[in-house]
Amino acid sequence: MKRTIIALAIISVLLPLSAAGSTEQTENGDTTAKIRGRRQTTAVADNAAADSTALASPRNDANTSSAKAAADTADTAVSASENENTSAATSSVVVPKRKFLPMRNRVDREINKNTFVYKGEVMVGATISYGSLTSDDTDLYLVLDNLKLSGSIVTVNPFIGYFVANDHAIGLRFGYSRIDGKLGNATLDLGEENDIEMSFGNMRFTSDNYSFGIYHRSYVPLDARGRFGLFSEVELMAVTGSQLFRYKSGDSWKETNSDIFRVKFNFSPGLAVYIFPNVCGTISFGLGGLQYNKIKQYDGDGEHIGSRTTSKMRFRLNLADIRIGMNLHLWNKKKP
Repeated sequence: MKRTIIALAIISVLLPLSAAGSTEQTENGDTTAKIRGRRQTTAVADNAAADSTALASPRNDANTSSAKAAADTADTAVSASENENTSAATSSVVVPKRKFLPMRNRVDREINKNTFVYKGEVMVGATISYGSLTSDDTDLYLVLDNLKLSGSIVTVNPFIGYFVANDHAIGLRFGYSRIDGKLGNATLDLGEENDIEMSFGNMRFTSDNYSFGIYHRSYVPLDARGRFGLFSEVELMAVTGSQLFRYKSGDSWKETNSDIFRVKFNFSPGLAVYIFPNVCGTISFGLGGLQYNKIKQYDGDGEHIGSRTTSKMRFRLNLADIRIGMNLHLWNKKKP
């Protein structure tokens, strides 16, 4: 019993003391918090004052303008990058080319899939044509009897060309041609009803011509290895020369001289084949074209007696214009 009374007495003494200690601790904590709050408020105020002072100084004004300029430059760079990205995206889009109206529905036959002659090659060669005619005491259409004549045509055309693109060449051509014909005898008989019969002979005709031309030739290969091919050629040519016509009258000879000038625009297709790696044989056929002629005539004494001009357009196979040629192709051996 005594022990219980003593314990209660001790508890009654200690409780007021612990309450007082907790109250003092609480008051001390509140005081410390108030002091910290005042310090933070003072620091914020000091920082605000320093910022206002810094903004008010001219150096900071320059820094501010520099910062603005940098920001503007960055914005410009961003906009330029966006524009570049937009243009790149636009250029990456493939827009199909619209073909000309007659070509819209054309089928691609892959004619130019292979190559016969490559760009950069030089072509040197010549074409030669020869034709002759001989008749000995023959009849022609029951009108000409006892026909005796002979004639020949020789043409030599050296040329040079440069391939400005695959299978397309532009070049120059020079030429010489000679025509020589002789009429020994002929009798013109139109029948008894017409009562016309006459004989003539001892005539000769010669012509020497020189030419200069510019041409374009394009090839189409016929096989994958490019050994056989077709070509088409267009040519603008100027020709100048002279002609001589002589005939015998009695015991003397009479003659007429002519100076000629001719301009021709010709079309000639042909066939080409490589005999060796750099040697190509060709054969071409003249199909005619446009032609303009001007001829001045002089008598045996050299006096001008007349002139004439003619022009014509004719497209047909000309058997007298079949040319067989040989071409030498030169290229840079360092070229792949």
